[in-house]
Amino acid sequence: MNKELILALDALEQEKRIKKEVMFEALEAALVTAYKKNFGSGYNCFAEVNRETGDMRVYCTKTVVEDVLDSFTEITLEEAQAINKRYSIGDSVDFEASPAKFGRIAAQTAKQMVVQKIREAERGNMYDEYSDKENDVMSGKVEKLDRRGIMIDLGTAEALLAPSEQIPGEDYTPGRRLKVYVFEVKKTTKSVNLNVSRTHPGLVKKLFEQEVPEIADGTVQIKSIAREAGSRSKLAVFSEDPNVDPVGACVGQKGIRVAGIVQELNDEKIDVIQYSEDPAEYISAALNPAKVLSVEIDEKNKSALVIVPEFQLSLAIGKEGQNARLAARLTGWKIDIKSDKDYEGTEA
Repeated sequence: MNKELILALDALEQEKRIKKEVMFEALEAALVTAYKKNFGSGYNCFAEVNRETGDMRVYCTKTVVEDVLDSFTEITLEEAQAINKRYSIGDSVDFEASPAKFGRIAAQTAKQMVVQKIREAERGNMYDEYSDKENDVMSGKVEKLDRRGIMIDLGTAEALLAPSEQIPGEDYTPGRRLKVYVFEVKKTTKSVNLNVSRTHPGLVKKLFEQEVPEIADGTVQIKSIAREAGSRSKLAVFSEDPNVDPVGACVGQKGIRVAGIVQELNDEKIDVIQYSEDPAEYISAALNPAKVLSVEIDEKNKSALVIVPEFQLSLAIGKEGQNARLAARLTGWKIDIKSDKDYEGTEA
C-alpha cells in the first residue's frame, strides 16, 4: 500500500498538477482526523507520512505532570521517565500511538483523501480552462437530453443548455454540432457548472467577431444588438474610418458573411444597420426594411414619431409588432409609427 501510495502521488503530480507535498500535508491532516474519530477527540496528536517510503505514523503529545487530570493530554513523571529518564515536570512527550488496526484505517483514509484531491484538482483544472471562456463562443456537440435541459459536449467538459436558452423549434438531435455562448462558469463544492446559451445577444456579437475581420480588429464597432432568438436580430454597426462601409463589411460580398451566421442561427433573420449619432437617422435605419418618410424627435421623453407610407405601415410595424419592438430596443427610443395618410388626417 505504501509503495503504491508514493506511485499514485507521483502520477497525480504529473497528470493533475497537484504538488506531492500538498498531498502529503493533506494526508497527514486527514490521518489526524481519522485517528481522533476512531480513538477519541481529546487526543493532542499529529501524523507523519514518510516522503520516501509512504509509511504512516500517528504521534500523541502529552504534558508531564504530577497528577494526571486528563489522560488524553497528560502523563505522570514516572510514565514519562520510563520512556526516557531526561523528562521532567512540564516537558512534552511525543510517543507513537498507532494501534495495530490503524494500518487499515490509514489505508482507507489515504484512499479517500487521494480521491478527494483528484476531484478537487479536476475541478480546479476545469475552472482554469474554462473561466476565461466566459462571455465567449465555443463549438460543441449535442450529447444528450438531461432533466435540466440539453447537455453539450465541449470536448473536456459538459455544458448545460437550459430550455430558456434554446432557440424555439431548433433541432437538438444528439451528435449535432453547434456554437454556444458561455454566459456563466461557476465553481461549486462538487463541480464546475458551465451554462451556455443559443438565445443570448452575445452569441450574435461573437459570431460576427469571428466572421468579420473588420470587427475583430476594431475597424468596425458593434454599437447595439436587439434579438428575438430564432426569429430576427438587428445589429447596429459603425466605423470611424470614412473609407469603410460597416454594413457592407458585415454583410460581405453577395451576403456571404452574414449568410454563414444566419445558417448557424437556424435561419434567423439578421438586419445589419448603420449606427448614427443623429437619433432620427438611427431610428429610420433601425426600422429597416421599411422606408421611412420622416421622424419627429421628442428629446425630453426620448420618444419618436415615425411617418411611413401607408403601404409600408405593416412592414414597419412587423408581424406582431416585432420590427418596431426590435427597433425600439436597438435604439433605446420609444417609437410610435403612423402612416402618412393617418398623420395628414391628424394634422387636418
